[in-house]
Amino acid sequence: MKLNNLALSTLAKTVVLGVAVLLASSAFAGNKGTLQVRERVEVNGQQLSPGEYQLRWDGTGADVEVRFMQGKKEVAKTSAKVVSLDQASDYDSAVIDHASGKAAVSQVRFAGKKFALAIGATDKAEATGSKASN
Repeated sequence: MKLNNLALSTLAKTVVLGVAVLLASSAFAGNKGTLQVRERVEVNGQQLSPGEYQLRWDGTGADVEVRFMQGKKEVAKTSAKVVSLDQASDYDSAVIDHASGKAAVSQVRFAGKKFALAIGATDKAEATGSKASN
């Protein structure tokens, strides 16, 4: 009987640990996404060539810092604001602004998510952007 209680106790601890790891990994999974770029674009004054990028963002609340990665190499970094969407995006996509005469990423949306990253929508991103252009 004592052996059964010990085995049950060990099993319960293992299950609790497994659930904790699963919840932690799913929380971090929400802070990354993939973007396929099909034309040369700018992110905060930094040129991105066509290709696939992993986006990772950190921050609390709506203001976040976004890193555009190719493999393990960071190719661009900017501030952004997490904004709510009325409905989930059907696929990963970027909103490209051509108003300045250059193709600049203004928003990134992710498949199945009801939020987007508004690039350059924070005061910090605008300040960083103005420094880069001087």
